[in-house]
Amino acid sequence: MSSSHRRSLALAAAVATAAALGATAFVLPATAVGGGQASAAVASAPMPIVNGTLDWGVLASYRSYVLNIAKGTITPADGATLNADGTFRFSSATGQYDKDGGHIVTAAFKGSVTFDAPAHGFKLTLANVRFDTGTKKLTADVTKNGTLTPAVPMADVAFGGQSMEKLGTTLTKEAAAQLGSDKYVGLAGDPLTAALEFGQPSPSPSPSQSVSPSPSASASPSPSGSSSPSNSASPSQGASSPAADGPQQLLGGRLTWGVKEGFRSYVVKGGGSVTPADGAVASGDTFAFALGKGELDVKKQKLSATFAGNLRFQRADHGVDMTFANVRINAEGKKGTLVLDVKSPTATKVNVPFATLDLSKAEYRTSGGLLTLNAVPAAFTAEGAAAIGAPSPDYAEGKPTDPVTLSVSVDKDVVVPTAAPTTAPTSTTGGTGGTGGTVGGGGSVGGNLASTGAEVPAGALLATSGAVVAAGAGAVFLARRRRAVRI
Repeated sequence: MSSSHRRSLALAAAVATAAALGATAFVLPATAVGGGQASAAVASAPMPIVNGTLDWGVLASYRSYVLNIAKGTITPADGATLNADGTFRFSSATGQYDKDGGHIVTAAFKGSVTFDAPAHGFKLTLANVRFDTGTKKLTADVTKNGTLTPAVPMADVAFGGQSMEKLGTTLTKEAAAQLGSDKYVGLAGDPLTAALEFGQPSPSPSPSQSVSPSPSASASPSPSGSSSPSNSASPSQGASSPAADGPQQLLGGRLTWGVKEGFRSYVVKGGGSVTPADGAVASGDTFAFALGKGELDVKKQKLSATFAGNLRFQRADHGVDMTFANVRINAEGKKGTLVLDVKSPTATKVNVPFATLDLSKAEYRTSGGLLTLNAVPAAFTAEGAAAIGAPSPDYAEGKPTDPVTLSVSVDKDVVVPTAAPTTAPTSTTGGTGGTGGTVGGGGSVGGNLASTGAEVPAGALLATSGAVVAAGAGAVFLARRRRAVRI
């Protein structure tokens, strides 16, 4: 980057810092280059994205075709909304601006949009929309007629300067294949506008003490186990909040769980499907469920939380058709239980104590209003093993299910982490789209940022989100609000 361009970035940062909290500029974030009060460590640290939106409508003529010719419907959901001009706004941005990594912004958005035209034989859902200013791509997870294709490069975006308003987009051949016609290849898509709010980077420790996450060392667990967190259910880094007197209402949260990897693999490899819906989404190689309601009592070490969403497992040749729904966590002290409802075409069993949770290493302490229980060991109960109904000894009482990761907040301003594992998918198939598509086997299906390797370190988001709101320290990158979601 030229010295004159660096000076322009520094000037933009000075203007943004001088303004009151909430001031906006339709430019990329800028960090001071040398001098000033900011240390070199802070200047070089990635800036977390703490909120934001993305406006994009794919293609006006495609929307017109769905509504007017195919007589179908277009339905935004899960955090996406319809703009007055017919485009869509995706919300709750997460990501980062990496100055030292080439001034790259990677951002992921919440929400889905479903194009449904039964008369023309298609149902298409776009979710987990994200972009990368390095690759200049906008990607999304696409579920078409029940088949999920993760990380589809939908459009090339004309990133090239500091502005993020009304950027030109060009539809890719992959997008055309999903939309159903080669005529869309190379067409100018709807313009893209992004409005992102950036937090203040955390100072990096000295080289001898460096422990900060990096794009190549994500805080997310690795499915291979090589960098998986230990079986301790400890809160995220940061100063612990004093224990509150009495129970506190949960104001946000997320549970990540995949039931059991072997069961998912058995269903999918047999030609079946695993379909998340109604608030559950694909997240890495497992699934994420959004908080419904709950309560936390730190002093009594008690937690109860209910989560939205369901998972439907279907394998026709073996007669498998079961849905796990209404997932709840009941925890007290060192023990906990994962409870859910099990539905089949012929019966529904409610309040099934499906798995026990080993909380022997858990610490019921909040950090900045957030409690995170990471990779909690879980094991089948007798009722859970019976619900699965598999003859294998791997599904007996006491045998492990997938571990449970849980984050819940008691502060409305806390950003709940959404980072997911980073391995590529090994198999996807079947099912209906909904919010998160359909997935199986041991693969990753979304939740990651685009392909430069620069992902959102969950620790950085947690450490900075609360402080930046209070202090107002951080650049604001705005270009109208818009957004796009595996968990």
